[in-house]
Amino acid sequence: MSDMLRSVLLFGLLFGAVSCERNRQQPVMVRPVKVFQVHSMGYVSQNYAGMAVADQATNLAFTVSGQIIALNIEEGKQIPAGYVIAQINPRDFRLSVESARSAYLTAEAQLQRSKRLVEQQAISRQDYEIAQTQYVESKAAYENAEGLLYDTRLRAPFAGVVEKQYVDNYQRVGAGESVIRLVRPETRKVRFTMPESGLSLLREKRKHFTVEFDNYRGVEFVAALKEYVPTSSDGTGVPVSLVLDDPRLLSDDTLYIITPGMSCTVNLRIDNPEEIPETSVPVTAVFTPDGSSRPCVWVVTSNRRVERREVVLGELFGTDRVVVRSGLSPGDEVVTAGVYQIREGETVKILKSN
Repeated sequence: MSDMLRSVLLFGLLFGAVSCERNRQQPVMVRPVKVFQVHSMGYVSQNYAGMAVADQATNLAFTVSGQIIALNIEEGKQIPAGYVIAQINPRDFRLSVESARSAYLTAEAQLQRSKRLVEQQAISRQDYEIAQTQYVESKAAYENAEGLLYDTRLRAPFAGVVEKQYVDNYQRVGAGESVIRLVRPETRKVRFTMPESGLSLLREKRKHFTVEFDNYRGVEFVAALKEYVPTSSDGTGVPVSLVLDDPRLLSDDTLYIITPGMSCTVNLRIDNPEEIPETSVPVTAVFTPDGSSRPCVWVVTSNRRVERREVVLGELFGTDRVVVRSGLSPGDEVVTAGVYQIREGETVKILKSN
């Protein structure tokens, strides 16, 4: 065998050995992915940002007009029920009371005389009825004048805190013009805004609400739905009100004081999977393959490979979810990020499951 032939054979053997070694050393590509475990729409655990709001709050105003001569409050002051907040100059109202009282007493005396005279047939029945009418009218005018005098003092209808003062002392105010805003210092009312797409959740019978306040981290208070507006005219969402009916807040020696303005997290939970076949997934899990008009998701199989699955979508749910009417089952795991870079059958490594 010639030297040249030996060299060619030796080179071929060496090249083949190197190629085989490279093939053995090349690892199988494993793609890291984030996944979401699918639940039935009957199982919902959704959080919303909320705030405690006053369950008793009102702007107080006089029902009569006049000049304020006494203003007995300041912002932030706590006052009891019945406290005299302010007083309008009562001079003209007292004069009206005296004048109305005089007319009332005169009409009362005239009625008594007319009664005796009509019994003696000294006057007609018509004259007696006129005296009766004058008496009723003068009595009503007297009582009204006394009521107006009483209304020159503005009283607190409930114990609370002066949140806002709108007028100053010696200022002239009109009837119905706001003087202060009075707020009950403690509350059991919470309000939050829900997207219109989640409105159907409020109609579920097995819904449960809990509220966690920033001031009391780790403490969840039971709440019940109080009211909500079924439409959103300005497109910002549906306002929902809850009432805290947790026993810990009802006792006189409670450790937890809830005041208006306290921020909180509202959790809405529904656990009713057997009655609701639909599921939901994050919007980021849905993609449309090239050349297709059908939405799909990547489902992670038991051997940690991905398979493409067509789904039928419903309405948006919450701020980042979409309802899946068919194509998925509770317990499936779907990829939630990078869905357009994945290929059918790829092996994946789960980074996070939620």
